Amino acid sequence: MNRPLIKVIFASLIGTAVEWYDFFLYGSAAALVFGTLFFPTSEPATATLLAFGTYALGFVARPLGGIVFGHFGDRVGRKKMLVVSLMTMGLATIAIGLLPTYASIGVAAPILLLVCRLAQGFAVGGEWGGAVLMAAEHGDNNRRGLWTSWPQAGVALGNLLATGVLWVLAAVQSDEAFNAWGWRIPFLLSAVLVLVGLWVRLSVEESPLFLAARSALPARHQPLLEVVRRYPREVLLAMGMRLAENIAYYLFTVISITYLTTYAGSSSDRSLILSALLIGSVVQFFVIPLVGALSDRVGRRPLYLAGAVGVAVWSFVFFGLVGSRSEGLIIVAVVVGLVLHALMYAPQAAFFSELFGTSVRYTGASVGYQLASIFAGALAPIIALRLLGDTDAPNTTAVAIYMTVASALTIAAVLAARETAGTSLHHDRVTPFVSLSHERDPSGDQGATLEKSGEDGKRG
Repeated sequence: MNRPLIKVIFASLIGTAVEWYDFFLYGSAAALVFGTLFFPTSEPATATLLAFGTYALGFVARPLGGIVFGHFGDRVGRKKMLVVSLMTMGLATIAIGLLPTYASIGVAAPILLLVCRLAQGFAVGGEWGGAVLMAAEHGDNNRRGLWTSWPQAGVALGNLLATGVLWVLAAVQSDEAFNAWGWRIPFLLSAVLVLVGLWVRLSVEESPLFLAARSALPARHQPLLEVVRRYPREVLLAMGMRLAENIAYYLFTVISITYLTTYAGSSSDRSLILSALLIGSVVQFFVIPLVGALSDRVGRRPLYLAGAVGVAVWSFVFFGLVGSRSEGLIIVAVVVGLVLHALMYAPQAAFFSELFGTSVRYTGASVGYQLASIFAGALAPIIALRLLGDTDAPNTTAVAIYMTVASALTIAAVLAARETAGTSLHHDRVTPFVSLSHERDPSGDQGATLEKSGEDGKRG
């Protein structure tokens, strides 16, 4: 592996971990404290539901972020947009850590919380596409699944960091201290992580594929319009493939916290579920690159299908294990769930990148990925809480059926998609690129060319 590629992968991993630390931290805090701090006039279950409402609205902003960052990422470059997205996320998260609560300023508190959450969603909407494309477009055709799985592992690392900080605070603080001021510490720590992420990202080079393609783009290049015109099927397929993956993740992480602390146990079980999530995130961090490398050998589709079927089946077992309040069984529930999720998430970055041409890849991958988030991750906690129903007799079977329906839609999308493992990224349907035979392919092969408009990537 060459040094520039190592630097790009490290930058993608660290930057993504920082952004998703911020994003996941909000979800965990919404499950633990935001209900009582920002919606204290409601019943506990209703307050938590309202907190998840602000959480969900962050997902609504993600497609807008994907469109805006994708537009400029496809016009001026991937690197610049990654720096801007990281700074936006960091400022929004630090602001949450400084927010006064409802007891201090009344209804203005949840409004300000919502504004910060929308800024988070906007930033993370542009993060994913840029991070995975930097890895994909610097790497080679035959190991793209491995290289692009590292930004995906950064998501697990971000969740690991967020859960780890919350776990430490839960272990050393009383519930009263955590609710009063301790919850602010993880948000303020984001400042340190953002500075590290910026330092790393500013040191990487721009994508060579983008630099090669930029000279052939028309002056009024409109990536979003071209995606709608040239790649509608690919956007729908990406959205379909995203459903089960996204819902499963929040089922096994955020929803599990609420289920154990509100439905099957009490707030005293907080450290129990956080410990399980901590272990699960560590396991998933190491599993994702292994699955990504495996997808280069056996293909993206078989692993994705196995994951979609697996999370559907496991959802019927998951709540029983968590509800047992047994530390060992809760760990098994979370670890198995996150490993099954990794079967979809690890190859996803390469899969989505390979669906779109170079001139619209940032926009196309981001839009497909983020639009699905509105219907999947944004609504998953709200729908799950509604399906669970009364705290005295939660309907976990209804939640499992919800997961199964999402998995069926994802399976249909995967079966409708072509296998992309090993294909070249030198393709585009938007512009009739002239031969760029003197450009160097990222894999190291001389003489690679950008293919003409309308052609798909050939096997590498």
